[in-house]
Amino acid sequence: MVSKKSGHVLQDANQSTVITNRLKRAHGQLGAIVRMMEEGRDCEAIVTQMAAVGKAINTAAFTLISSSLKECLTDPSFDADDMSARLQKLFLSLA
Repeated sequence: MVSKKSGHVLQDANQSTVITNRLKRAHGQLGAIVRMMEEGRDCEAIVTQMAAVGKAINTAAFTLISSSLKECLTDPSFDADDMSARLQKLFLSLA
């Protein structure tokens, strides 16, 4: 049996709500982009909306990582060095 590393679940309800709301907005924007494509809208307008969705998703991801890092570094049940390295790897995957 392979042991699975324990991950972190964000505990900060306020940050979780902020991130979820940002993702819901991005979800709505993505639906609008699909409609724009189906309607044959201008490429520049579509790409502008795509950039906005990408930024919203990246901001949500960065917020999640930074909030998780803060929690993990203050929680003695986590190996701070290990968790910091894992979250840094996630952070760099967005770069």
